[in-house]
Amino acid sequence: REDARPTSLISDLDLQISESPDLVELISRAIVDEPPLPIKEGGMIRDGFDSALDELRTAQRGGKDWIAKLQADEIASTGIASLKVRFNSVFGYYIEVTKSNLDKVPAHYHRKQTVANGERFITPELKEMEGKILGAEERSVKLEYEIFQHVREEVLGQLPKIQQTASALAQLDVLASFAETARLHNYSRPQILDEGILQIRDGRHPVLEQQLVEERFVPNDTGLASSERGLQTASMSEEDSGVKRPEGRAPQIALITGPNMAGKSTYIRQVALLALLAHTGSFIPAAEARIDLVDRIFTRIGASDDLSRGQSTFMVEMTETANILNNATPRSLIVLDEIGRGTSTFDGLSLAWSIVEHLHNQVGAKTLFATHYHELTELAVRLPRLKNFNVAVREWHDQIVFLRKIVEGGTDKSYGIQVARLAGVPKEVLERAKQILSNLEESELTPEGNVRQPRRQQDRDKLKQLAPPPQMDLFEE
Repeated sequence: REDARPTSLISDLDLQISESPDLVELISRAIVDEPPLPIKEGGMIRDGFDSALDELRTAQRGGKDWIAKLQADEIASTGIASLKVRFNSVFGYYIEVTKSNLDKVPAHYHRKQTVANGERFITPELKEMEGKILGAEERSVKLEYEIFQHVREEVLGQLPKIQQTASALAQLDVLASFAETARLHNYSRPQILDEGILQIRDGRHPVLEQQLVEERFVPNDTGLASSERGLQTASMSEEDSGVKRPEGRAPQIALITGPNMAGKSTYIRQVALLALLAHTGSFIPAAEARIDLVDRIFTRIGASDDLSRGQSTFMVEMTETANILNNATPRSLIVLDEIGRGTSTFDGLSLAWSIVEHLHNQVGAKTLFATHYHELTELAVRLPRLKNFNVAVREWHDQIVFLRKIVEGGTDKSYGIQVARLAGVPKEVLERAKQILSNLEESELTPEGNVRQPRRQQDRDKLKQLAPPPQMDLFEE
């Protein structure tokens, strides 16, 4: 219709919810408040719901009352205070007498079984009542299951309506949880377009910021943009959408360096989580954000092996990386942490370098790449859509303070010895490590005994002279 207006999701869900008072009344009358788990052993149907079931239960309860009276009468007539009338599934009901009282057993008791501490007997009247009790109980359980099946059929008759209502309530539950979380923790609504942009200002980790007690969570900004080729033309102009375009071009790849414990992994996981939250329809923990649609979020984080398949940590790492390189598109978001650390330094650096080039030139996906290979920062001068970032730290009297802030630029220091000190490594080990580090970085000798150029600088000089990859940059403007 011409006057039809678009309805909100809440309105649509409200229309899908329907009440079933007849079912509520039936279930409340038929089923006990706390039904047992087994449905074929009785105890599920309320008293008063079915007259035939009530009659059987009365007979069953009356029989058990008779058993209790029989025990009292037999104790009085025999003078055996410890006499018990018991039941088991093998012998049914029986009278149990201890060994010390066997001389008081009447002649009309028929011995049924001898046990370690006494003997068991039956009487004709006990066996007759047993048949009545067990017969009533068996019929009662059978009838109860039949009644339960009838109630279940009534419910199944309204199954589509129940399922629709349950689905709508489940969605409302999720939306209410989103709203309450956003209200309590100051989340903001991200803008969602389809132009490959990811811009976050003062983003926070949704889990860690709630767990920190002794320190305040430090928010960080993020700016990434997919390579333009392969993306659809924006459906709205800037004026139509009301969205302010980011000034300048955001990088496709953010290469993040910094020491262990500084927060690299937390930051890249945080960005992935915020992108995922935005795609679920939730507000996100950030001052403001624009998170355009992504087709998939790929991650390669952490070290693990697969012993059941005979795969080492490095093999698992490479298998997961291969899956990313073979399936990611310019619409994807990729999060990679410490690629290449599971093998030797040169092999790992070479693989990491080549993977970054491939992501830049062939894949074009938005990528966060955290690494300890500081040599990779040289890629910033070779790849136009890559930008270096590092986690800020401050040195103070041979110690370091983690600022948890992502800042532009690369870093040359890993602060491994300082981190080891924070972990409690013995002082003599740290001092020896400093001596070895000094030798490796400053005074490596040639076979002739001359001082060789520092190794790290040699590596950087060689990488600067490296020929460009044979594949063309598919996204070069």
